[in-house]
Amino acid sequence: MVKTRNNNITKKVVGKGFGEGGKRARKINASTEFETCTEQISAFGGLLGLIKFLDLVKLEEIFERHYIKPHRKVKLGHYRMVVGILMLLFIGFNRLWHFTYIRLDAMICGFFQLTRLPVASTFWRYVNSMGINQADSFLKIMAVLRERVWQLCGLSYEEIHLSTDTTVETIYGNQQGGRKGHNTKNRGKKGYRPVLCFVDETREYLLGKLRKGETIGGEEVAKLIKKIKPQLPGCVKKVLFRGDGEFFSWESVNACMEEGFDFIIANKGARPPFDPQAWYQPKKRKQYQYNSCIYKPIGWEVPCRFVAMRVPKDLKTPPGAAVQCELFEDDRYTYRIFCTSRKAEPHKVIAEYDKRADVENLVGESKREGLEAIPSAKFKNNYAYFQIVMLAFNLWRYFKMIAEISNKDKTKDSLDSSHDSLRGLTDNLIRIARLKLLLIGAKVVYHSTDKVKYSVMDSRTPGLIHFLNYLDKARSKVRPWVEGSLWPCRFSINNV
Repeated sequence: MVKTRNNNITKKVVGKGFGEGGKRARKINASTEFETCTEQISAFGGLLGLIKFLDLVKLEEIFERHYIKPHRKVKLGHYRMVVGILMLLFIGFNRLWHFTYIRLDAMICGFFQLTRLPVASTFWRYVNSMGINQADSFLKIMAVLRERVWQLCGLSYEEIHLSTDTTVETIYGNQQGGRKGHNTKNRGKKGYRPVLCFVDETREYLLGKLRKGETIGGEEVAKLIKKIKPQLPGCVKKVLFRGDGEFFSWESVNACMEEGFDFIIANKGARPPFDPQAWYQPKKRKQYQYNSCIYKPIGWEVPCRFVAMRVPKDLKTPPGAAVQCELFEDDRYTYRIFCTSRKAEPHKVIAEYDKRADVENLVGESKREGLEAIPSAKFKNNYAYFQIVMLAFNLWRYFKMIAEISNKDKTKDSLDSSHDSLRGLTDNLIRIARLKLLLIGAKVVYHSTDKVKYSVMDSRTPGLIHFLNYLDKARSKVRPWVEGSLWPCRFSINNV
């Protein structure tokens, strides 16, 4: 028996566009015509999200209460001048003269309510009027901003880990404060040696300052440690301070004790006596041995605990060659010694210190975001500009945190896979986040009111629209960081 079969067995092709009725495909070749238009177009469409975010956290309110205004009188106002520099850094330009490239940008000019921005020298003269007082006021602004963002994101860390490190900024002129010091990449060159402290849980900048190009001393580290508490949100109860051998001194250890902080600081110079019979090996496959002791270095007032890790040296000798034995046992090992207040086993303490390695990535990213840009020959100007750069760095951290929180806030009707472009955003570098949230083409049009339009052909547009709607929903509340707060704010409404 012969069975009949439908001859038309081809599968139906499903279009891969946004939907039916889309625009026709463009045909661009060497003969394509071109002309200009009068519409305002911006390459930084994501700046609208930043403007909404600044309004959400009431940055202008924080600024007016805590900012110490320089003597220079500005027509645009101190807040707009500072936010203009923050926007420049937020976009990715590191130098003040880069304002030349964005003077006519529709989004930025719309924020300033101008047809074009002032010339770049206007912003440089404003930076030239800033000094140490303005730098300290930026730290206060960041402290209030940090607490509000933590409340908005639902963060309630009772214990945080602080990773502190210094870096080198090479200078090539006659800038004040430049010194010849430890500079492996540019030996013999003068430079600055700033110190930075980051919070490991959120990867944000806590505090720091620009320094002369000299090794940091114990008294200076102690002053830095005593400035930590005013920067912490109200939920934090315990702090673990971690630093390398440059921070090892009695002054730094004593400051941690007085502030009630735990600490793990790499040893530099002290020779604690470890019991030879107390070395233990937690893992059989790894030849790492650990030990601990209580020791009081010369000049210290109280003894402290020291933990050590020793690794056998790799003796690679050719077959049949004579092996020279080491005279002393210490010559056969490489030692890592730390001073700590932790009571845990030595291998756990050292493993906790090793997590500090991520601070090198944060320092490198902050340097790429503008920390290496030296705008002036005056140290006081560079001192203030340092804190502006780190404030822009924190704005990106908070911007990414809020964006990822908005990605989780989805209704059943908005379960579109296009919103998943914001998933895992906090783990991305800033340069990657710019591609997802900032560098999106937009057109500013006027129909009874100004409106920003985004292209439906851009796959990032649905995620950005969802994020902007989330910000508008949060902005509709009077003080969204207070409503539903998990812990009392240190910076309340009255003393903000």
